[in-house]
Amino acid sequence: MNNKNTPNNNQLKTLFDKDFSKFCFSFEDKNTVVFEEENLIEVMTLFHENDLLQFEILIDIIAVDYSDFGISEWNAKNANNKGYSRGITKDSSGRYTYETSKKNHNQPKKRFAAIYNLLSVTSNFRLNVKFYCNEDDTPSLSSVTSIWSSADWYEREAYDLLGIVFTGHPDLRRLLTDYGFIGHPLRKDFPLIGNVEVNYDLDKERVVYQPVTIKPRVLIPKVIRGNDKEEGPSG
Repeated sequence: MNNKNTPNNNQLKTLFDKDFSKFCFSFEDKNTVVFEEENLIEVMTLFHENDLLQFEILIDIIAVDYSDFGISEWNAKNANNKGYSRGITKDSSGRYTYETSKKNHNQPKKRFAAIYNLLSVTSNFRLNVKFYCNEDDTPSLSSVTSIWSSADWYEREAYDLLGIVFTGHPDLRRLLTDYGFIGHPLRKDFPLIGNVEVNYDLDKERVVYQPVTIKPRVLIPKVIRGNDKEEGPSG
């Protein structure tokens, strides 16, 4: 057990000392605990079924892509107060890869994670339980639909938007995007213009997918400066 913080609830502390002592875990803050991915089902079953502090409800699953965690494209500290100008030397190239940012910035060791927001109704207590996916290229976690039925659509949403595969899910289909959608739109390396666009083909008399016709571009505010003195923002 490697704790930066301790549980902020006596029942929770007793529970961890008693039933979770065999697991490797750490508290990121007083309400968020991180466990190893391989223990997911056993850990979550204990949270759901223990008598001391039973978490009857899974409120939500929050999936995270840590590709640009802690990286800022804009640093206002060095920006001037005359018009709009690029204020920094860029931290990244815009559409950087996770491996590049992980080498140059203080990135988490794993790219993808899922945070399970649990609620104990009887004790009126919430806890966030976090698991990192072991694989960055093909992120996956075990499904908890057999423990909380509410996980069904939460896991489908995380799969759809971030590409985390929940093994053992009874029907892991896309939930928010179209069935023919390519990619996962909440991943940090997903193209801003997308991969394909949908149009109605008059000749075929049906909807068709085609490569996007929008040209990718990065919008950078621009200042036009005079030769002898700075001018104000130009429209």
